[in-house]
Amino acid sequence: MKELMYPFDSRYILKNRKKIRKELLSDKSERLKKKIAVLGGSTTDDIVSVLDLFLLDNGIEAEFYQSEYNKYWEDAMFGNPELLSFSPDLIYIHTTSRNITDFPSGMSESREQTDCLLKKQYEHFEGMWQRLGEVYDCPVIQNNFEQPLYRTLGNRDAWDFHGRVNFISRLNMMFYEYAQSHENFYINDINYISAQYGLKEWANPKYWYMYKYAMCPQAIPEFSFNLCNIIKSVFGRNKKALALDLDNTLWGGVIGDDTVEGIEIGHETPLAEAYLAFQNYLKEQTQLGVLLTVCSKNDEENALDGLNHPDGVLKPEDFVSIKANWEPKDRNIAQSAEELGLLTESFVFVDDNPAEREIVSMQLGVVAPEMNAPEEYIRTIDRNGFFEVTQFSSDDISRNDMYKANLKRTQSAAKFESYHDYLLSLEMTAEIEPFSPVYIQRITQLTNKSNQFNLTTRRYTQNEIEEIAGSNDYITLYGRLSDKFGDNGVVSVVIGKIKGDELHIDLWLMSCRVLKRDMEYAMMDSLAGECRKRGIKTIFGYYYKTKKNSMVSRLYEQFGFEMMSEDENGDSEWRLEVGEYQRKNDVIKVVTDSVSVVN
Repeated sequence: MKELMYPFDSRYILKNRKKIRKELLSDKSERLKKKIAVLGGSTTDDIVSVLDLFLLDNGIEAEFYQSEYNKYWEDAMFGNPELLSFSPDLIYIHTTSRNITDFPSGMSESREQTDCLLKKQYEHFEGMWQRLGEVYDCPVIQNNFEQPLYRTLGNRDAWDFHGRVNFISRLNMMFYEYAQSHENFYINDINYISAQYGLKEWANPKYWYMYKYAMCPQAIPEFSFNLCNIIKSVFGRNKKALALDLDNTLWGGVIGDDTVEGIEIGHETPLAEAYLAFQNYLKEQTQLGVLLTVCSKNDEENALDGLNHPDGVLKPEDFVSIKANWEPKDRNIAQSAEELGLLTESFVFVDDNPAEREIVSMQLGVVAPEMNAPEEYIRTIDRNGFFEVTQFSSDDISRNDMYKANLKRTQSAAKFESYHDYLLSLEMTAEIEPFSPVYIQRITQLTNKSNQFNLTTRRYTQNEIEEIAGSNDYITLYGRLSDKFGDNGVVSVVIGKIKGDELHIDLWLMSCRVLKRDMEYAMMDSLAGECRKRGIKTIFGYYYKTKKNSMVSRLYEQFGFEMMSEDENGDSEWRLEVGEYQRKNDVIKVVTDSVSVVN
């Protein structure tokens, strides 16, 4: 929804929140349903009502629990039957500088006394985080602290250990160190957001005295939007790719008219520097695993000349797909998505032309933020949080190379008359093993992102994956696929619950970037083999229909399962006798426990 995309009108959102919510729910979109507990050190009602809108817009339908006013610590430490029965999927702790109780009281205190105050204040929070982890075992988001509205010591307040600014800065650093060493714990950086908004207005004391608001009401949408970006990232709702126009988007001018020498990029003019800065920003995004594609109405030769401009940062090799032609841009984006094995909704379309943005948005449902002045391009993309980083794995670093290799595979397939011969030519090798600690983060990412090849679409936190991996009540498998073009990383995950001599498959998913490579057959062969080792006689599989996973509605049938039931929604249950299963994979060499198994 445009009204909820940065830069948005906060006053409009606050005034029309009920209307906006009704519009969002009227589209009948399929959304993740999550329970979010908000433990507040100040009034949180308006924060929750606005956060709800941003989550809905990002495909998450939340049910909320709110602690009573300033009872965040009591709810966490002493238990609350209502919170326990709520069983949250995520806990958010809304505390601010208003909740710091042990500031240094004067210049007479020694460094040791101040350090004791700091330690006491930090332990107040650390004990709460540990308690929440023990009881609820779910992701926790904690605010850091915004700076105080006044400085008793003036500029000295920042570096003197007696100062509040110094105390808050040191306390924030202790929070960051905890986040660095604890998975599933995230910082909501209100120190940054309040500074960007303007601390004078943000911390207007009038609203604290009147309503116990820790920020002015007009800042609530900015705050809630920032918090939403963390939540949607935790639950796998990030975007994956940027579809970029060229003329007046990556450089100034129209290359077809102005020629390579005439476009603005580099250090010669203020406008050229703005475009160069944007290219640098986009280059940084590729290092986080964001995919860059070109979608431009241009002659391809001109487009490549522009990308090879000596003063530019982005070169043709930085893009996984380049569509420079005179076809409609929505068609080009759809084609890029198909080639890359992505849904179009995974793209963000960046174009200076509002008419093109409107067409692409209407035709594909692709997000297309307003791109006005070039000097604002970075802020627009960055503040929208399309690619918010909460988890980061080695696969993210090499994602661009993986997708480029995928395009090479697609091009290679055209040379073969027999698809089976093409698969053999790839010289594929799969590593299929029980869950390993080194891949836990990637496995968790997959469970929260994969939608098309996912039979049950169950979502898991990292803690849940770790518990399953360490339990004898489950059979777990991950699959890592490589071939002569490169390594695809971990691309498939299976979780099965053992009940006597039966195995019930809770999760079966695969990354779409390895579709039609028979990896599913290699995984099934390995699963059947593991069941035989464990004395499992029967495997039960389940398919739960969503708007995105119809491609796997008959996957179990391909494996030789028998359908036991199917309801009116299309959900189905399947059964396989392990002793009757015949191996299916004959194109992938599977490596298990360092021993190659030729199929």
